[in-house]
Amino acid sequence: MTTFLLIRHGINDLVDRAIAGWMPGVHLNQEGRTQAEQLAERLGQTRIAAIYSSPLERARETAEPIARQRGLPVQICQGVGEIQFGDWTGHSLEHLADVPGWRQFNSFRSGTRVPGGELMLEVQARTVAELERLREQHPKDTVVVVSHGDVIKAAVAHYAGIPLDLFQRVEISPASVSILTLDESGPRLLRINDTGQFPKL
Repeated sequence: MTTFLLIRHGINDLVDRAIAGWMPGVHLNQEGRTQAEQLAERLGQTRIAAIYSSPLERARETAEPIARQRGLPVQICQGVGEIQFGDWTGHSLEHLADVPGWRQFNSFRSGTRVPGGELMLEVQARTVAELERLREQHPKDTVVVVSHGDVIKAAVAHYAGIPLDLFQRVEISPASVSILTLDESGPRLLRINDTGQFPKL
């Protein structure tokens, strides 16, 4: 059985404000760096065999404290990188609210392609393919995968049998951990969006 710790990167200055996408130079802010250090502590004595990360800085910076604590390298995985947001990259959410297609993208993810970017079904397919590849490589290990909110949602939706058009019902917060196990009997989601804190209600 392979156990995946699916981790969303920590806070950066664009979270909930703008589309960072694959824009270079988006780093964790101070809060995000603190989250990453606390995340490494939260994982405690968990036996981790390997640490994989999206290529983007904010994901690698989240993975680094976990790797440092365990003396493991951070291995880069293109397959769990952020959505290719094409023409929307760098735009604020306020600006996008008036852009044709943005509302459709958020209500009909399975059939709406980002202008100049990816279809969510393509994102889901590449993410699941990457997890299945890692499962074959680590058939009895616990593996960390640091990625992005909607990418993790897409993976969770696939393994839980949730249609992509409903996946916004799943919350994946910055620096959260979702635990997925895969074996011959099928997937099990043991935890979703664990931040180590009771949510603010």
